[in-house]
Amino acid sequence: MSNQKALSSSKSNTLVPIIIIAGLFFIFGFVTWINGALIPFMKTISELTSAQSFLVASASYISFVVMALPASYVLTKTGYRKGMSLGLFVMGIGALVFIPAAEARTYWMFLSGIFIQGAGMTLLQTASNPYITILGPIDSAAKRIAIMGIANKVAGALGSLIFGALLLSGIDEIKEKLSTVSASEKTQLLDVMADSVVVPYVVMAIVLFVLGLLIRKAPLPHVEAEPIEEPKDGETTKTSIFQFPHLWLGVLTLFMYVGVEVVAGDTIIAYGISLGFPATSAKFFTTFTLLAMVATYGLGIFLIPKYISQSLALRISAALGILFTFCIVFSSGLTSILFVASLGIANALVWPAVWPLTLKGLGKFTKTASALLIMAISGGAIIPPLYGRLVDYNKVEFMAQGMSDAMASAHASTKGYWILLPCYIIILYYAIAGHKLGLKNK
Repeated sequence: MSNQKALSSSKSNTLVPIIIIAGLFFIFGFVTWINGALIPFMKTISELTSAQSFLVASASYISFVVMALPASYVLTKTGYRKGMSLGLFVMGIGALVFIPAAEARTYWMFLSGIFIQGAGMTLLQTASNPYITILGPIDSAAKRIAIMGIANKVAGALGSLIFGALLLSGIDEIKEKLSTVSASEKTQLLDVMADSVVVPYVVMAIVLFVLGLLIRKAPLPHVEAEPIEEPKDGETTKTSIFQFPHLWLGVLTLFMYVGVEVVAGDTIIAYGISLGFPATSAKFFTTFTLLAMVATYGLGIFLIPKYISQSLALRISAALGILFTFCIVFSSGLTSILFVASLGIANALVWPAVWPLTLKGLGKFTKTASALLIMAISGGAIIPPLYGRLVDYNKVEFMAQGMSDAMASAHASTKGYWILLPCYIIILYYAIAGHKLGLKNK
């Protein structure tokens, strides 16, 4: 009876903190996934190429490279709760940068605001991920992480819908007018369109600042990770992080994964528009991808580890990614778009599987390895612009063959998804063999 009371008390003690941290995952999911609407919006108001427009994703995700180690240092000084609060304040400052950026309609200022928000999210991620992991029993950490993933992706779906409605409303009509009006009228149209970001980002800043204040008073217990035991007989005696090949392959795998996840979520709206779908319809497409991820997260909670192992889940995910890539490239219209959305199924279980496989057997090097994995999120900064550059290159080639601008854009955007194939092949290799390299050499 006393054990049951203790278990019940433990669950009640962690329930409120879990809800609060889920709220934080909701926030940075919301902020992250509005990039899908921002990309076509920025492309129009700043008159960008496809490659340039995908720098929106780069500005957000490159911050994980720049800020991961500084964020770890900040957390050692502030602790988890104050670090989360500071992350929210930094994100709020980034949102405010959108006001002068809209007034000046200057692309680098928009990118600066996105980078600052990314820096805040890096701090928030670096604090909240380990916090939720060590908040309760380590055996149930995967379930808690999956719950966080669901909160993140549901928020992303809502953010994409809301900002799609706010920023992309009437964009088709404006793009038609831009080709017929005078230079002064064109400037006026684009200025008015740019101003549409001001109110949403002011509201976002206010919400983030308020939450930053509230989180400092939130009932979050102080937690610390269990100390790492010194090696015993038969355990690893390696002395350098460079002696773990499976770790470095894991970092590369996570880099590729974040890249394909961002491509699947952030390019689908622009892809739909390039295929001729009106923005009023295309604004829903990111939601399709994220809901596919949410459904697969739920399936993973049920299946892992009772029915399938983490490595098997990773193999299935990579194989589906390869299959869907071929389906995207060799189909057209709505069918192709639905296969892009289906990448959410292929991507959902990669993050939860790669982390434990990569950290296995690292002992005292676990914290350093975790920082490297956080930095691997920068894949979202590199691979989407490569997709955009491939689209631009293909478009020139197709137009040289006599295709119209619209048809060349559609074909080029479809062929751009070949960028996903090598990424999923690397993920598949890690799932089959890469995660075992070096682990037998004790």
